[in-house]
Amino acid sequence: MRQQEIDHILTAMLESHENVSDLNVTVDKPFQVESAGSLLPVSLNPPIDKLTPFQAEVIAINLLRGDRRLTKMLLKTGSCDLAYQLAGKARFRVNIFSQKAYYSTVMRQLATRVPTIEEMSLPPAFYKMAEEKNGIILVTGATGSGKSTSLASMLNRINENKSLHVVTLEDPVEFVHSQKKATFNQRELGLDFDSFGTGMRAALRQAPKVILVGEMRDRETLEIGLSAAETGHLVLSTLHTVDAGSTINRIVGMFEKEEEKQIRIRLADTMRWIACQRLLPMAGGGRVAAFEIMGSSLRVKDAILNGEGEGRTFYEMIEQGQAFDMMTFDQCISALYEAGSITADTAVGYASRKAVVGRSIDSIKSKRGEKTTSIEALSLDNKYGRGKRKI
Repeated sequence: MRQQEIDHILTAMLESHENVSDLNVTVDKPFQVESAGSLLPVSLNPPIDKLTPFQAEVIAINLLRGDRRLTKMLLKTGSCDLAYQLAGKARFRVNIFSQKAYYSTVMRQLATRVPTIEEMSLPPAFYKMAEEKNGIILVTGATGSGKSTSLASMLNRINENKSLHVVTLEDPVEFVHSQKKATFNQRELGLDFDSFGTGMRAALRQAPKVILVGEMRDRETLEIGLSAAETGHLVLSTLHTVDAGSTINRIVGMFEKEEEKQIRIRLADTMRWIACQRLLPMAGGGRVAAFEIMGSSLRVKDAILNGEGEGRTFYEMIEQGQAFDMMTFDQCISALYEAGSITADTAVGYASRKAVVGRSIDSIKSKRGEKTTSIEALSLDNKYGRGKRKI
């Protein structure tokens, strides 16, 4: 199969549905795209109802474009990441992986333009994050929840307002930042550096004020990131965690038990913000982001140092920190329901604490004059106890 044929198939997949975010090539399935969170089949001419192992492998090999490093990585580790450009149409972040001795490919479409915080309607805390001078800011969530997009909008804010040096370490480069007020150097794993650890060490000698690390994948990268934050750099990165509390626990868990106290001290000193994201289905179609945001307060620092306890959980501190632009997922989800962006079922289904969101939904319905229960036709039993007792 020639490159032009591959590009023709990818173009047909992109144009098959609206709001396509991912292209999926899997054996025994047709070509599929993800639109608004659902996988949908793609009709081609001639039709392909089920991809054969040979067809899936040919597509994977063509996307590799003869790159020896990527081919070796795929054969050795079972997967590899790369970027792919569909001329004049789109850029993709690609993951090729083996499953049951076959090859599958998932291609995430990347935005052609860097979004702004305003365009994405991100919470006010993101403006504060872009103003930080040093420390660590983490954006966490599941794959495909929009972490990279949120970080890109934050970097764009820095690019428009600050004259400083920014170095990014990515796998692959997703958003290409133009040279505005800031100076950007964007480095790609495999092309410009061989591991995030070595890339971070080199970045410390490149005189940046801001360092973006695509993902804190291991202990080595995290340690160097902490060192960079301690020496006056602003470090931005991502983690695959579900909320702010689990993010702290995940980081502490990367280290040995005897190192826990020291790492907690370093985290308390350097952690500035943790923003967690989830994508929820919108009431009228499409998706909307929900956030949990934890800033650095005295109570939060104490909990990082000494661990959570009765009456001092991260959830409670975030819940009580709205005046400092903090919010829990449940508070954000309740606000989305009140605005009519999501349904009650979606709100409860994605909540961290379903009882909390359930009470909030009942309160909102009560304000609107809507029913808060499906139980009807209740009445007092006026005859109860009036009958004569027989002995």
